[in-house]
Amino acid sequence: MQDYSRSERRETNQLVFGIRAVIEAIESGKEIESLWVQRGLAGPLLAELKELLKTHDLSYQQVPMEKLNRLTRKNHQGVIAVISPITYQKIEDIIPQVYEKGEVPLVLLLDGVTDVRNMGAIARTAECAGVHAIVIPRKNTAEINPDAIKTSSGALYKIPVCRHDSLTSIARFLQESGLQLIACTEKTSNSIYSSNYKGPTAFVLGAEDTGISDGLLRMADYLARIPLLGEIASLNVSVSAGVVLYEAIRQRTGNS
Repeated sequence: MQDYSRSERRETNQLVFGIRAVIEAIESGKEIESLWVQRGLAGPLLAELKELLKTHDLSYQQVPMEKLNRLTRKNHQGVIAVISPITYQKIEDIIPQVYEKGEVPLVLLLDGVTDVRNMGAIARTAECAGVHAIVIPRKNTAEINPDAIKTSSGALYKIPVCRHDSLTSIARFLQESGLQLIACTEKTSNSIYSSNYKGPTAFVLGAEDTGISDGLLRMADYLARIPLLGEIASLNVSVSAGVVLYEAIRQRTGNS
């Protein structure tokens, strides 16, 4: 009975099912996290949905009927979408506003962070540290779902999250806007404590298994490494975010 209740809450809070309902959700500006379409499904209404997806540059997965039936017990007509609980913003709109307020931009770029709990923990730390925005790619990133929201203690409702097709394009925009790009990586001998973060700064963190993509590493103004004195080769990415962000805060607040 408890499992069924959790499933029903998920349907009420996140799922939109039925072709027409999904079309209306997209047309009303809802943010789509995931979209599944029954394999082999056809028809004029589905063709209308696919045209709309193309217009809005939204992707979908073709899956067997069994997967859709596991997601909901209701009449889904072969189409189910997950609506994001947050509204994504554009970093191009945020940075000018930060400067206009007389503040020094502090931004996080998350490259390939796919664990929702890591995403939530990072957001919580970032909000506490006064980060102006978190930037994530449209693909290969953690879904912003109730688990992420809960782990963030609600921070994902407060801090701007910007989702873009290309992190390298956004990194270039940030550099052109006066931010230094700091890539936090093991592929350097430079310590995070040997650079100055008092000016406009964007930190890049990557997934624990693959790290930061080569393109972003090449673009970075500075590569920085968190010193590790033990035998384990790396920190959890959410812990790494806390370390680098609070080094920036320490420098900016003048605390030794």
